[in-house]
Amino acid sequence: MLSAKQAAKAAGIEKRASRNVVETAIGTVLLVCASVSVMATIAVIFSLSSETIQFFAQPRVTFREFFTETRWTPLFSGSEQFFGIAPLITGTLLVTIIALIVGVPLGLGAAIYLAEFANDTTRRLVTPVLEILAGIPTVVLGYFAVLFVTPILQRFIPNLDFFNPLSAGLVMGFMILPTVSSISADSMRAVPGKLREAAYGLGATRAEVATKVVFPAALSGIAAAIILAMSRAIGETMIVALAAGQRPTFTFDPRETIATMTSFIVQAATGDQPAGSLASQSLYAVAAVLFLITFVLNIISQQIVRRFAEKYE
Repeated sequence: MLSAKQAAKAAGIEKRASRNVVETAIGTVLLVCASVSVMATIAVIFSLSSETIQFFAQPRVTFREFFTETRWTPLFSGSEQFFGIAPLITGTLLVTIIALIVGVPLGLGAAIYLAEFANDTTRRLVTPVLEILAGIPTVVLGYFAVLFVTPILQRFIPNLDFFNPLSAGLVMGFMILPTVSSISADSMRAVPGKLREAAYGLGATRAEVATKVVFPAALSGIAAAIILAMSRAIGETMIVALAAGQRPTFTFDPRETIATMTSFIVQAATGDQPAGSLASQSLYAVAAVLFLITFVLNIISQQIVRRFAEKYE
């Protein structure tokens, strides 16, 4: 028979072994979760690249035409087919710029107010409203832009098409506003209170502390929020498909009907293009360009965070 000391030692060994098994199992599950996300990304890249390579392997398509031609009609037939993605890129950038002009100032203003000026009661009331705005389906925002915003704009702006990037960009600006405000407010609240106390001790006002001390200290998070909002605006589908139109026009006039990369993907995916045709493969080529743009934006966001990140002790 084992003594009490030996029995306790054996029980301890058994407990550590059981704990090691549980920790190993948890680590394995977490590794599988991380691997699934990586494999999903690899699968997306593979599906896009394979079809895109076949698209550019066609004798009628060249890189030069794809990036310099100002006509985009892959869904047409015969000699009327042109494969210049420039109209889709300019349309996407036009809507995105309008959205950023609206969403970034309003979002940063809301973030500064919530982080530095609002009391707890006001913050508890305003924050859920912003979260509700972020939870509105984009198809609802698209119909709101078409049926409410566009008729109002047509009263004041002459020659404004019914489908236009201006109303789509304005509504999209309110869509990205919660993204900018919530992340920026969290970054500002993460700034140590000692910096505020030191500024107040030097005689700074609350506005000066917010704009000249807290804002620069939280710049890395604010920049990441803006780039994340930009990525979301570039990848938005339903608002631009409903409000901006689906006519690929090479223009920088926000009054004219345009098409974006995402709206073309919707148009091509819901059509009757045969699999393996140029029209079908053009969808993947546009999706690949959209993926590369968002990928580059994510890399830039990471570099900005590393460049402007502040470390406090």
